[in-house]
Amino acid sequence: MRGRGFLGSSAGLFLADQVMKTYVEQNMDKGAEKQVTGPLVLRRVHNKGMCMNLFDEQPGAVRALSLTASAALTVFYLPTVFRKGRFLQKTGLSLMVSGAWSNTFDRCKRGAVVDYIGFACGNKKLSEITYNLGDFFLLAGGILTTASSMLYTRKQHRGRQSGSDREMLR
Repeated sequence: MRGRGFLGSSAGLFLADQVMKTYVEQNMDKGAEKQVTGPLVLRRVHNKGMCMNLFDEQPGAVRALSLTASAALTVFYLPTVFRKGRFLQKTGLSLMVSGAWSNTFDRCKRGAVVDYIGFACGNKKLSEITYNLGDFFLLAGGILTTASSMLYTRKQHRGRQSGSDREMLR
Protein backbone atom coordinates (compact mmCIF):
# COMPACT_ATOMS: atom_id res chain seq x y z
CA MET A 1 0.00 0.00 0.00
CA ARG A 2 1.28 3.45 -0.85
CA GLY A 3 1.15 6.64 1.19
CA ARG A 4 -2.20 7.76 -0.15
CA GLY A 5 -3.67 4.38 0.73
CA PHE A 6 -2.60 4.75 4.34
CA LEU A 7 -4.00 8.29 4.44
CA GLY A 8 -7.28 7.05 2.97
CA SER A 9 -7.44 4.23 5.50
CA SER A 10 -6.86 6.67 8.33
CA ALA A 11 -9.64 8.92 7.06
CA GLY A 12 -11.98 5.93 6.68
CA LEU A 13 -11.33 4.71 10.22
CA PHE A 14 -11.81 8.24 11.58
CA LEU A 15 -15.15 8.46 9.75
CA ALA A 16 -16.26 5.00 10.95
CA ASP A 17 -15.78 6.04 14.57
CA GLN A 18 -17.52 9.37 13.99
CA VAL A 19 -20.49 7.63 12.32
CA MET A 20 -20.82 5.29 15.31
CA LYS A 21 -20.61 8.21 17.75
CA THR A 22 -23.27 10.13 15.80
CA TYR A 23 -25.51 7.05 15.70
CA VAL A 24 -25.24 6.60 19.46
CA GLU A 25 -25.83 10.33 20.07
CA GLN A 26 -28.96 10.34 17.92
CA ASN A 27 -30.46 6.99 18.91
CA MET A 28 -29.66 6.42 22.57
CA ASP A 29 -30.40 8.36 25.72
CA LYS A 30 -27.46 9.39 27.88
CA GLY A 31 -26.59 6.51 30.19
CA ALA A 32 -28.79 4.08 28.21
CA GLU A 33 -27.47 0.57 27.66
CA LYS A 34 -28.38 -2.11 25.11
CA GLN A 35 -27.10 -5.71 25.06
CA VAL A 36 -25.74 -6.41 21.57
CA THR A 37 -24.37 -9.96 21.68
CA GLY A 38 -22.60 -12.03 24.30
CA PRO A 39 -20.76 -9.66 26.63
CA LEU A 40 -20.86 -6.76 24.13
CA VAL A 41 -22.94 -3.80 25.33
CA LEU A 42 -23.79 -0.58 23.48
CA ARG A 43 -24.14 2.45 25.75
CA ARG A 44 -23.91 6.22 25.52
CA VAL A 45 -21.33 7.81 27.80
CA HIS A 46 -19.62 11.21 27.62
CA ASN A 47 -16.07 11.46 28.91
CA LYS A 48 -14.82 15.03 29.48
CA GLY A 49 -11.45 13.82 30.70
CA MET A 50 -8.93 11.32 29.47
CA CYS A 51 -8.92 7.56 30.01
CA MET A 52 -11.53 6.62 32.64
CA ASN A 53 -12.42 10.30 33.31
CA LEU A 54 -8.91 11.26 34.41
CA PHE A 55 -8.73 15.09 34.67
CA ASP A 56 -12.43 15.48 33.82
CA GLU A 57 -12.52 18.68 35.88
CA GLN A 58 -10.01 20.23 33.44
CA PRO A 59 -11.55 19.76 29.97
CA GLY A 60 -9.61 22.71 28.50
CA ALA A 61 -6.27 21.22 29.53
CA VAL A 62 -7.35 17.78 28.26
CA ARG A 63 -8.38 19.33 24.92
CA ALA A 64 -5.05 21.16 24.60
CA LEU A 65 -3.09 18.01 25.47
CA SER A 66 -5.14 15.99 23.00
CA LEU A 67 -4.59 18.54 20.22
CA THR A 68 -0.86 18.66 20.94
CA ALA A 69 -0.47 14.87 21.03
CA SER A 70 -2.55 14.39 17.85
CA ALA A 71 -0.57 17.07 16.01
CA ALA A 72 2.78 15.61 17.11
CA LEU A 73 1.68 12.13 16.04
CA THR A 74 0.58 13.51 12.67
CA VAL A 75 3.90 15.32 12.17
CA PHE A 76 5.67 11.97 12.66
CA TYR A 77 3.10 10.02 10.62
CA LEU A 78 3.01 12.07 7.41
CA PRO A 79 6.63 11.72 6.31
CA THR A 80 6.75 8.11 7.50
CA VAL A 81 3.76 7.06 5.44
CA PHE A 82 5.47 8.15 2.21
CA ARG A 83 8.76 6.30 2.84
CA LYS A 84 9.43 2.88 1.38
CA GLY A 85 8.98 -0.21 3.53
CA ARG A 86 7.93 -0.46 7.17
CA PHE A 87 4.38 -1.62 6.45
CA LEU A 88 3.79 -2.60 10.08
CA GLN A 89 4.88 0.82 11.37
CA LYS A 90 2.74 2.64 8.81
CA THR A 91 -0.28 0.50 9.67
CA GLY A 92 0.19 1.13 13.39
CA LEU A 93 0.61 4.86 12.92
CA SER A 94 -2.46 5.00 10.65
CA LEU A 95 -4.55 3.38 13.36
CA MET A 96 -3.15 5.66 16.05
CA VAL A 97 -3.72 8.84 14.02
CA SER A 98 -7.32 7.78 13.31
CA GLY A 99 -8.10 7.17 16.97
CA ALA A 100 -6.27 10.25 18.21
CA TRP A 101 -7.99 12.63 15.82
CA SER A 102 -11.42 11.05 16.33
CA ASN A 103 -11.25 11.60 20.09
CA THR A 104 -9.67 15.05 19.67
CA PHE A 105 -12.43 16.03 17.23
CA ASP A 106 -15.02 15.03 19.85
CA ARG A 107 -13.30 17.06 22.54
CA CYS A 108 -13.28 20.13 20.30
CA LYS A 109 -16.74 19.72 18.73
CA ARG A 110 -18.81 18.07 21.46
CA GLY A 111 -16.85 19.10 24.56
CA ALA A 112 -16.45 15.44 25.53
CA VAL A 113 -15.53 12.13 23.93
CA VAL A 114 -18.49 9.88 23.12
CA ASP A 115 -17.85 6.32 24.29
CA TYR A 116 -20.24 3.53 23.33
CA ILE A 117 -18.67 0.06 23.59
CA GLY A 118 -18.79 -1.83 26.87
CA PHE A 119 -18.28 -5.41 27.99
CA ALA A 120 -20.48 -7.05 30.62
CA CYS A 121 -18.36 -9.30 32.80
CA GLY A 122 -18.22 -10.58 36.37
CA ASN A 123 -16.16 -7.61 37.57
CA LYS A 124 -18.36 -4.53 38.20
CA LYS A 125 -15.48 -2.01 37.75
CA LEU A 126 -14.43 -3.53 34.41
CA SER A 127 -18.05 -3.72 33.24
CA GLU A 128 -18.46 0.03 33.80
CA ILE A 129 -15.57 1.00 31.48
CA THR A 130 -16.79 2.23 28.11
CA TYR A 131 -14.72 2.61 24.93
CA ASN A 132 -15.11 3.75 21.35
CA LEU A 133 -13.53 2.51 18.11
CA GLY A 134 -10.90 5.26 18.36
CA ASP A 135 -9.70 3.79 21.65
CA PHE A 136 -9.27 0.38 20.02
CA PHE A 137 -7.47 1.99 17.07
CA LEU A 138 -5.05 3.66 19.49
CA LEU A 139 -4.40 0.39 21.33
CA ALA A 140 -3.93 -1.71 18.19
CA GLY A 141 -1.78 0.99 16.57
CA GLY A 142 0.42 1.23 19.64
CA ILE A 143 0.94 -2.54 19.66
CA LEU A 144 1.78 -2.64 15.93
CA THR A 145 4.10 0.35 16.15
CA THR A 146 5.92 -1.16 19.13
CA ALA A 147 6.21 -4.51 17.37
CA SER A 148 7.54 -2.76 14.27
CA SER A 149 10.11 -0.91 16.35
CA MET A 150 11.27 -4.12 18.00
CA LEU A 151 11.49 -5.99 14.69
CA TYR A 152 13.34 -3.17 12.97
CA THR A 153 15.80 -2.83 15.85
CA ARG A 154 16.42 -6.57 15.85
CA LYS A 155 17.04 -6.60 12.08
CA GLN A 156 19.32 -3.59 12.37
CA HIS A 157 21.25 -5.24 15.20
CA ARG A 158 21.66 -8.46 13.20
CA GLY A 159 22.89 -6.46 10.21
CA ARG A 160 25.56 -4.74 12.28
CA GLN A 161 26.62 -8.00 13.86
CA SER A 162 26.95 -9.64 10.45
CA GLY A 163 29.07 -6.76 9.19
CA SER A 164 31.46 -6.95 12.15
CA ASP A 165 31.71 -10.72 11.73
CA ARG A 166 32.76 -10.20 8.11
CA GLU A 167 35.44 -7.74 9.15
CA MET A 168 36.84 -10.24 11.68
CA LEU A 169 37.19 -12.83 8.89
CA ARG A 170 39.33 -10.52 6.75
